[in-house]
Amino acid sequence: MSAPFDSPFAVFALALLAQGLAAYIGDVLRKRAHVFRQGERHDFNTVQAATFTLLALIIGFTFSMAVSRYDQRKTLEEAEANAIGT
Repeated sequence: MSAPFDSPFAVFALALLAQGLAAYIGDVLRKRAHVFRQGERHDFNTVQAATFTLLALIIGFTFSMAVSRYDQRKTLEEAEANAIGT
């Protein structure tokens, strides 16, 4: 039986859930620690959106590389099995 983390989609879903939970916890802690002044909230939202965009790009590229490596490994294992069979 395969482990649950053998599937890249399961790892992606778990990472996405963990990051969402971490963002929620961070937002709750931030609200308790600091109240923004009049113009600071807009600046913070801009920085937050840029940070999340960069994080999404990093996750996307990492996931793409992992999937391509997984497909390459499957192809090489199939080629090796065919070579052993002949």
